[in-house]
Amino acid sequence: MGERSPDLLTVLLEQVSRTFYRTMRILPGAIRPQISLAYLLARTTDTIADTEIISVERRLEALESLRARILGTSDACLDFGELARIQGLPAEKILLERCEDALALLSQFSNEDQECIREVLNTITSGQELDLKRFSRQGETTGEPARGDARPTGQIIIALQTEAELDDYTYRVAGCVGEFWTKMCRAHLFPKANLDDNFLMTNGIRFGKGLQLVNILRDLPRDLRIGRCYIPHEALISFGLKPNDLLSPLNQPKFLPVCEKYLDIAQEHLAAGWNYTNLLPRSECRVRLACAWPILIGAKTIQKLRSATILDPAQRVKIGRDEVRNLICKSVMLYPFARAWESQFASAIRMSKCC
Repeated sequence: MGERSPDLLTVLLEQVSRTFYRTMRILPGAIRPQISLAYLLARTTDTIADTEIISVERRLEALESLRARILGTSDACLDFGELARIQGLPAEKILLERCEDALALLSQFSNEDQECIREVLNTITSGQELDLKRFSRQGETTGEPARGDARPTGQIIIALQTEAELDDYTYRVAGCVGEFWTKMCRAHLFPKANLDDNFLMTNGIRFGKGLQLVNILRDLPRDLRIGRCYIPHEALISFGLKPNDLLSPLNQPKFLPVCEKYLDIAQEHLAAGWNYTNLLPRSECRVRLACAWPILIGAKTIQKLRSATILDPAQRVKIGRDEVRNLICKSVMLYPFARAWESQFASAIRMSKCC
């Protein structure tokens, strides 16, 4: 890698995502730079998409310019200086300022790796663009009150319409990452291993979808208050709910069956991710640990979500640093003992169902 890569793929990566950086650090060197760069560029596109202080049209233009550079269809120099200056987090400011440095690293990989990185970023960016277009009416107001809440919402909440839209969204922003991860591992770590590639790819995608669905449920109150609802309208209406009803914690009992449905789906996806992890060659300890940690953290988050008032913005579920540290230490200690290692997810699920 070039001279500019160490601080981008280490220091800056840690600053923009301490949780994901933990996973990056343990990956084998043969795939760490590719996955780290793909993540860094995805965070760049995400930062652009989330800069709400500028118009949707300008964000879409910036995303399209960056996508063209990533895909190699344009060589126009990018200047995100204005976007950088209005970022609230210093790390995201640096991310935008050093976008050209990150793009320069892409050309240093093999043609095959470049194609994989471009493919996953193209899919992720398409999901971000779809989000911006879908929710472009957010911020408009309405006098309709939320059920169970005496206050008028003063806000239009736009929801996804169908289960198919939710599944498509979770694939575009996370499921495709499982696909990319699998391709990188297969190409660089165990190309000749006798594995069921269809099983790997299918469950790698479900792994990513599960993590994203956990994030959607955890962040539901925050998303609602910026006019976004990722719970499909068809699921809400079947229980007599509208998106605006979810603004009131008083509607938690009515929302509970819907919540449980999606927690169960997320859990099933993470179970597929756990099967994926255990199909990988046992000699690939680093990769299996890197997969296990987000799955087990996700299972623990599901456990807490099941007992939380999920509609209450004051009760945002979060896994503490000590809990994460204990989970990581336990997984490392259990690794030499195959049966004990493989039982970790089942143990987490039993705890989840008991709550």
